[in-house]
Amino acid sequence: MDIDFSFFLFVATVITGIVWGGYLLYLKKVGRVFDEKNEPILVEYARSFFPIVLIVLLLRSFLVEPFRIPSGSMMPTLLVGDFILVNKFTYGIRLPVINTKIIEMNNPQRGDIVVFRFPKDPSVDYIKRVIGVPGDRIAYYDKVLHINDKLIPQASLGIYQGVGQGAEMTGAEHKRENLQTVEHDMLIKNGAPTVEGVYQVPAGHYFVMGDNRDNSNDSRYWGFVPEQNLVGKAFFIWMSWDWDHKGIGFDRIGTVLN
Repeated sequence: MDIDFSFFLFVATVITGIVWGGYLLYLKKVGRVFDEKNEPILVEYARSFFPIVLIVLLLRSFLVEPFRIPSGSMMPTLLVGDFILVNKFTYGIRLPVINTKIIEMNNPQRGDIVVFRFPKDPSVDYIKRVIGVPGDRIAYYDKVLHINDKLIPQASLGIYQGVGQGAEMTGAEHKRENLQTVEHDMLIKNGAPTVEGVYQVPAGHYFVMGDNRDNSNDSRYWGFVPEQNLVGKAFFIWMSWDWDHKGIGFDRIGTVLN
């Protein structure tokens, strides 16, 4: 069990529910009628906050959860300061806090942008793109992917011009990669060191990489993502705010991710 914001929401829901429900049971036991004017201040707060924290807990646990992009590892698809929404039910319904799956649904597909709990430190959330699904053989050499012995084509889109907190990537080669299931933009920094190798994706695990291939801490460095670590699928940018450059990025608000 990971102690995160969902854990505190769950605790707040339980405590406020017990206080409010316990007071109602007490009134029923002593034969008194509820009167807002005479309720204890603790009960008043519990009655006010219980429905709010309950609704937030349910929304975050079963429907959507907001995240903010803290790094440039998914540039140019996601920029530092993007605020995204993550679909929490597309890969199955899980109980909050204990993260136990109770309803099976879809499996991640190659090309999905996923949020997951970092295998080396489950208290930290990462976001990457699924490159390999169970059974895939992934090879990465000369900054080019091969999946199941098939070359993944890349098309050059020119030289990338970064802005704000992403300005350091100015000069990188802007490419479009075709994963067969989805096409997506990516960055390659020629001359930058990289990790190469062949990876066989085991059952129940996924191989993930950042779109900013030479500036991403991903499966090439620490291995595969277990299925139980998946949080959800990123699908929408609802706000973008780069305070190092132009403030709110109105042109990015409403972007559907693929």
